[in-house]
Amino acid sequence: MGSPEFALPSLRSLVKNFQVIGVVTQPDRPSGRGRVLTQPPVKILAAQLGLPVIQPNRLREPEFMEQLQVWSPDLIVVAAFGQILRPDVLALPPQGCINVHASLLPRWRGAAPIQAAIRHGDQEAGVTIMKMDSGVDTGPMLAQRAIPIQPDDTAGRLAEKLSTLGAELLSETLPRYLSGELQPRPQPEAGASYAPMLKKEDARLDFSIPAEGLARYVRAYNPSPGAYFEWAGEMLKVHRAHAVEAESQPGRRQIYQKLPAVGTSRGLLVLDEVQPPGKKPMPGKAFLSGARNWVE
Repeated sequence: MGSPEFALPSLRSLVKNFQVIGVVTQPDRPSGRGRVLTQPPVKILAAQLGLPVIQPNRLREPEFMEQLQVWSPDLIVVAAFGQILRPDVLALPPQGCINVHASLLPRWRGAAPIQAAIRHGDQEAGVTIMKMDSGVDTGPMLAQRAIPIQPDDTAGRLAEKLSTLGAELLSETLPRYLSGELQPRPQPEAGASYAPMLKKEDARLDFSIPAEGLARYVRAYNPSPGAYFEWAGEMLKVHRAHAVEAESQPGRRQIYQKLPAVGTSRGLLVLDEVQPPGKKPMPGKAFLSGARNWVE
């Protein structure tokens, strides 16, 4: 059970090491400016591997449970599926449901752990292989592995690293779990935190926050939902930015070393790459050449 790019290495690992009898993924969704109906990456890979796929809108659909019962899986592996598993699904496989979660649980339970780790300035991120229960990422853990968060890591880049790490840890953990050698251990309650699903408005830059924090926000929301702020009555997306120590007023636009910059409560947020509405991403210097009224 999985949907985005993050789940692909785990699916490849499972096919290499186990008998995969079926794949469950999200329905096709409209995507992009043209709103073209797009298949989830997991569906595309499953087709290439010759695996049967089902795409329920909701897991409560009778047809979904009927198909799951026909498949009669020993174990269900979940990696960024995108829907909460119901109790009847959790109870179906004899070996339970195992989740590849992109955080060092119990920190950052929830839908957006990678973005939360970058946004809050965590020094490391990681993956946890856990046995699922009825809570949100609260089940007992089987294995965990950490990596440092690099200063230039975006959410997209970190997700790529963690997807590979998760697949490696999954392939090491499952045989030991299935043989009974490895037993799940409860999560500690100390240090538990929650990372809810992101909304577009979460990525709006608030210049009353220090520049160092805003630079992390830009990395955390790249590529999605994409950091932005309003300029000249339109939404200006910020793909890359960095903080510098300089005096300025929050929200005041200026030029710093030939790049657009905005003042914050402490320091300047220098915009290295932006995307005006209806245009492709461009370097900040190129943006300035056409932004005649940038400086207030």
